[in-house]
Order: sequence, then C-alpha cells, then structure tokens
Amino acid sequence: MKETVVIAGAGHAAGQLVVSLKQKNYDGKIVLVGDEPYLPYQRPPLSKKFLAGAMEDERLFVKPASFYDDAGIELQLETRIAAIDRGRKCLRSSDGEEIPYDKLVLALGSRARQLPVEGARLKCVHYLRSIADVHGIRADFQAGRRLVVVGAGYIGLEVAAVAQQAGLDVTVIEMADRVMSRVVSPEISDFYQIEHTNQGVKLRLSTGVSAFSGKKRVRAVATSEGDEIPADLVVIGVGILPNTEIAADAELDVDNGILVDDHCRTVDPDVYAVGDCTSHPNAIYDRRLRLESVHNAVEQAKTAAANICDQNACYSQVPWFWSDQYDLKLQIAGLSEGYDSIAIRGNPVERSISCVYLTENRLIAVDAINAPRDFVQSKQLIADRVEINQDSLSDVTVALKDLAF
Repeated sequence: MKETVVIAGAGHAAGQLVVSLKQKNYDGKIVLVGDEPYLPYQRPPLSKKFLAGAMEDERLFVKPASFYDDAGIELQLETRIAAIDRGRKCLRSSDGEEIPYDKLVLALGSRARQLPVEGARLKCVHYLRSIADVHGIRADFQAGRRLVVVGAGYIGLEVAAVAQQAGLDVTVIEMADRVMSRVVSPEISDFYQIEHTNQGVKLRLSTGVSAFSGKKRVRAVATSEGDEIPADLVVIGVGILPNTEIAADAELDVDNGILVDDHCRTVDPDVYAVGDCTSHPNAIYDRRLRLESVHNAVEQAKTAAANICDQNACYSQVPWFWSDQYDLKLQIAGLSEGYDSIAIRGNPVERSISCVYLTENRLIAVDAINAPRDFVQSKQLIADRVEINQDSLSDVTVALKDLAF
C-alpha cells in the first residue's frame, strides 16, 4: 500500500513541498489541507504589487490548478485543522473529519499579531496577511483618503509606499524611535525615514496607539501623545505570531516555533515542520532561529521533501530577506543582531548603499540598497564565516569578496 504524506497548511512552503516531492518522483499519495479557499500562494507581493493592483490573484499562486490536477494531489481547501492525533497518525478537522497520514508536514505559517486596543474591530481597520485582507484594503484604497499605518516594519513601510504612490494621505505611527528598528542599523533607518518623508509620508515615531474611534467605521486614531489623527482607513502591521498551537497540543516541542532538527524533523520521526512556524538550528550563527522569509520556507520545504524521499538532506543556510519601497530594493543577507561595528559603502545621494555588519571583524550581515553585487557576494562570505579587512571596506570600487582574509 502506498504511503501518504499530508501537508497541513497551504502557504508558500506547502506549495514548494508539493513541487519538490513531485520533482523527486515521490510516488505516494499527497494530501494538502488549507483553511483558505486559495491554492498555495506567495505572500511578499501582497504588500507590494498585489496591493497596488498590478497583479491578479492567479499570479500569486506557486503553481496553477492544472499542476495539482495533473500531479494527482488531493486538495482539501477551506478546511481548518483542529488537532493532530499522533498515536493514530491522523489529523482531525474542525468538522470532525479524520485525515490519516504516514508522514505529516506542518506548514502552518503564521498570523498577524493583533493590536489589543479599543475600536480595533471597527470597519476599515485592517491587517495584511492574506489575499482576502488585501481585497478588503483595496476596497478603501482610494486617492485622497487618509490612511494611518500602525507599525514601521517591512509591511508597514511597503504599504505606506504603495499608498503614497496611489495618492493617499499617509501617516505612519511607530512605537520605536526609528523605522525598521528590529532589523537594520540606525544609519539605514535614517535613510528610509528621509526617503518616506521626502515622498510625503508623515512619520510619528516614539508614538503608540491608545484607541481607534468612530461609530461603525474608523474615523480617527488616538495616540499615546494625547492627540488624534484623522483616518479613513487603518492598516496594522505590528508583527506576526507562529501558528504552533495544534503542535503544542499534540505534545510536539514548541519554543517560539515548532522545534525541528537540521532535517526539518520534529521529535516525532514521522512529523516534519517547515516555514514561519518552525525554530531550527543554524550552524552559522550557533543558535536556533525562527525566520519569517520566503527563502526559509522554500529551502526548508526542499529539505523536508528530500528527507521524506530518504535522501538525507540537511538545512543550514544564510538567511536572506528583501523589501521593495518606491524604487529602492533592500536586500538583507544574514542577521545583524550582536554586531559590534558597521561600515557604510556607497553614497546615499546616488541611492545605492550597503551597510556591512561585523562582529570581531567577522562578517555577519549586509543590508544592500540597490546594491545587488554586495548582497550576492556577502551570502557566501557569511556562510564561510570570514573575517574582513576593514581598511578598504568603505571603498565601493573594491569588491566585498576581495576584502576577505
């Protein structure tokens, strides 16, 4: 009897897992279970081209419907998973259906962190995590309307950029004293603050939200400074939370993500986990990481597929991320947490710079803005844990790869 792989979740990691299993000629049954009505799709364009109306729903899909039909994949969409019964090796859906498995892959993803303030359920207060979310935002996304974005991370600033270019009046509220404070240096924050201000976005830093006001729909945002900002719509982007609850209920190890080894396997040898919901060991940084990135989702899915097919693959890669705002492409290689020195390469006036992060002369991360060569070269240097000659580090005529020793 053929083995059955059940994939719990239908995001980017799930879509890649199906593709990788078929590429490796897996001949068992594959069942994909997701709670949205959509095929597995990419999320990064949601706050960029898709929000701007430059992409149709179908262009987000990892693969078209015909791929799943031709590959014989059993799709159970609009199905919420309520529990995992590891003893009986089956999932139980919210309507009581049992879905048996031989191998289970948890691709549960993550959800938007909620802002627990008065008025958060008013009409036109939005989060952005799904296709349905964007459809809801687009209905209110009209030139001249007043948009308040809560949170100045990647999502918040990408939404602000799209909205400003669409002719909305945009204000961004951020509790920290600078934008993208969790992921970039003060120098890169300054660069983006100047850019957004020059584009007409109003930034309210070191400011919190105390309430949303309005009768049925939002009309204003009350701040921690005691004033109100008029608003026709609000988009909240204050982070995400990994979906780990059903894993914890099934007594799988969970600590800021479902714990997996370098084979993407949980403590149960028949249960794997991939993507945003996982915490995995990373040899480059000598610690566990939970990453919210397409690269991590895709590569973990490839690793899990290889191991399901008995190919003994290990996952150990340099994390990387990107953000598109206006005509600026920010590409981040590595993790800058714990740096003790930085160097800036390039000239902000030319709109092409890199911030290089070092710890005891070892390269640990690079933020490259319209500087693809630095980004590409840095990934291998970080993986090799090289030390960098800092004497010429600020000289952009010297390639990063030529500064390693």
